[in-house]
Amino acid sequence: MKENYCLQAALVCLGMLCHSQAFATDRRSHLRPSFHGHHEKGKEGQVLQRSKRGWVWNQFFVIEEYTGPDPVLVGRLHSDIDSGDGNIKYILSGEGAGTIFVIDDKSGNIHATKTLDREERAQYTLMAQAVDRDTNRPLEPPSEFIVKVQDINDNPPEFLHETYHANVPERSNVGTSVIQVTASDADDPTYGNSAKLVYSILEGQPYFSVEAQTGIIRTALPNMDREAKEEYHVVIQAKDMGGHMGGLSGTTKVTITLTDVNDNPPKFPQSVYQMSVSEAAVPGEEVGRVKAKDPDIGENGLVTYNIVDGDGMELFEITTDYETQEGVVKLKKPVDFETKRAYNLKVEAANVHIDPKFISNGPFKDTVTVKIAVEDADEPPMFLAPSYIHEVQENAAPGTVVGRVHAKDPDAANSPIRYSIDRHTDLDRFFTINPEDGFIKTTKPLDREETAWLNISVFAAEIHNRHQEAKVPVAIRVLDVNDNAPKFAAPYEGFICENNTAGVYARRGGFSRQKQDLYLLPIVISDGGIPPMSSTNTLTIKVCGCDVNGALLSCNAEAYILNAGLSTGALIAILACIVILLVIVVLFVTLRRQKKEPLIVFEEEDVRENIITYDDEGGGEEDTEAFDIATLQNPDGINGFIPRKDIKPEYQYMPRPGLRPAPNSVDVDDFINTRIQEADNDPTAPPYDSIQIYGYEGRGSVAGSLSSLESATTDSDLDYDYLQNWGPRFKKLADLYGSKDTFDDDS
Repeated sequence: MKENYCLQAALVCLGMLCHSQAFATDRRSHLRPSFHGHHEKGKEGQVLQRSKRGWVWNQFFVIEEYTGPDPVLVGRLHSDIDSGDGNIKYILSGEGAGTIFVIDDKSGNIHATKTLDREERAQYTLMAQAVDRDTNRPLEPPSEFIVKVQDINDNPPEFLHETYHANVPERSNVGTSVIQVTASDADDPTYGNSAKLVYSILEGQPYFSVEAQTGIIRTALPNMDREAKEEYHVVIQAKDMGGHMGGLSGTTKVTITLTDVNDNPPKFPQSVYQMSVSEAAVPGEEVGRVKAKDPDIGENGLVTYNIVDGDGMELFEITTDYETQEGVVKLKKPVDFETKRAYNLKVEAANVHIDPKFISNGPFKDTVTVKIAVEDADEPPMFLAPSYIHEVQENAAPGTVVGRVHAKDPDAANSPIRYSIDRHTDLDRFFTINPEDGFIKTTKPLDREETAWLNISVFAAEIHNRHQEAKVPVAIRVLDVNDNAPKFAAPYEGFICENNTAGVYARRGGFSRQKQDLYLLPIVISDGGIPPMSSTNTLTIKVCGCDVNGALLSCNAEAYILNAGLSTGALIAILACIVILLVIVVLFVTLRRQKKEPLIVFEEEDVRENIITYDDEGGGEEDTEAFDIATLQNPDGINGFIPRKDIKPEYQYMPRPGLRPAPNSVDVDDFINTRIQEADNDPTAPPYDSIQIYGYEGRGSVAGSLSSLESATTDSDLDYDYLQNWGPRFKKLADLYGSKDTFDDDS
């Protein structure tokens, strides 16, 4: 066993010798010898005694990833006071003590029992101490030492990303930077070349290269064309040990895309385009499309189209459809097959955005010839004039020719034309038209004084295709003829002073309004037309009153008679007021009579049921503020006679003559009061049930009693037999107020 330990220790020492001189120096710097006690003099002759450590050990190293069958000897601890008799016991504590590192408590040998990985833990700190085996008494203070894990190249380089994506413009110069890739190595960069990486390109040559130390990928070929190849796949390797044999490596994939630049001009795939358009097409209608191909994409491939030459530049136009990148040829003005049957256009396609770097590749435009053929279409007839104006004399006989309209078929077939009048423009049907030759004639005499101009519309349609028609306005002027005699434009009135005839040519020397105040003078008016026309008109002349200077005062006869009284206007106003008052009185009387219509009383009804209409609850005799108590008193009760008014009187009332108002009286107040008195004194006037009947306060009061319970004991001649017909509810009353014969029979 000891030989194996020695062999392992020798291997450890051999590995340590392979380190650099700096490491060896570091190792020697950690040797801590112990000195046994001896004397030495101080500066002033003092004798100093130094304590010598009793045991010495070094900083230890162990190689990672050791996979041998036996534990690895890390090192040995030994104390100077250890005489080898086994009385000293070595104790190990700290990181990994007892699990990873174990110590032989007799010899002090330390072994690593597990495989160590420097990338997981680079060093361990341990504590060693020598104690008495029997008493466990520390023989020396504990000391700390470090066990370092020595690195080996056991980790390959790893890139930060498994794949990379990068872009670079096409036609970039050689050496243009594309992207930088970075790898890392978990090994110790301070020990050997285990973490020293070198980059190289495995795929992607000869288009790209990579810098060995930085991992920057650059372009390696000039004028790489995106239109030829757009995407490249590059594989980059990172290798440790400085790229030497035996080093570990890792790879990554980089996808590089060439971005587009405007390095290609647009090109038409053909030199001539053939198109056609109907002569019936309307402006704005699409004729055809052209397209120039540009392999560039995005804004670099945008193309605009223009017409630069040709005999159809005034009739056609072209626009750009940016969605399809096509040039759309449209009709700008109508074309006519009979006038011109073909047109030529020169269309240019040019890039919108031009890159100055590639201007030498230009020009970035192309031209093409567009031939457009005009197709014949069945067109409607065309009038020779856009409008017509004709004249005809008024009163012309029916059938008189007014004028003619003329249309023709513009097509090569020259179809016959048929004419007609739009009757919506000739509702009175003054005109007719010959459907074959277009002559317009009158159907009835026209009157210029009623309508001086007549406007109609005429249709022209092909006989074989009535849908092809045209419309033209025709204005007809009615010429005047001398068919009206002259007359006064308005009724004229003149006046002559009755006492002064100055300025008036009259055959009489004076006029009197009392004798005749109005004269009608016939006047004949004639014109100088051909034939001459004349008419007789009447001039009205009034005889008026004037002052000495001949100024008009009045022309009314009433003014002469009533010059000292009221004027005619004042009298009319007075009469109107009187009439209005009479109408008001008549309406008032009519409404009053309607309110006094007699109520119909049936024998089967209980007339006393009408008292339910009285819903005003009185306040007693002392309540004189709510209403006039006098209205509840019966004026007839004062004289001892109290007539019942619950039935209609049998006799007719004759009003007293003295109450009638005067026939010619206009005093409305007297009239109303008279009517009120008549109504109050008329017992036949409704209502027959009056609240005065219930205003009696019984005996001892001026008014009679409201109760009728004792009426049976009086000598009343009233007949209450009708109570028998009122039903069982009034049976008790019928027994109390029945006829005398009934009482006698009961007794």
